[in-house]
Amino acid sequence: MEAFLIIGSIVTPVLLLVLRKIWPKTILIFNSLAVLSALVFGNIAALAIHEIIEDNTVFMTNIHGLFLNPFFLMAGVYLGVYFLYRLLIWTVEEAGSLKDRV
Repeated sequence: MEAFLIIGSIVTPVLLLVLRKIWPKTILIFNSLAVLSALVFGNIAALAIHEIIEDNTVFMTNIHGLFLNPFFLMAGVYLGVYFLYRLLIWTVEEAGSLKDRV
């Protein structure tokens, strides 16, 4: 399972970068999914924290239930992959601009 997670975190952002080059419309799709994922991720986290504060429960034991929410996990996974994808874009663009300077 660990190997799957590591390989997936390397292959998926590269695949997104390739799809971006082949089909430019994916840029809007990937960005829109990132915005939606950020909203889902943030709202679920905020609601869980609000519930813990409102109920006056022990923070460390109850907040971990958040990781059982599949929507929270899916949104977090996409944001992680999207962040790596954006880093690849910046790296490729900066490498191209360095090549132009030399």
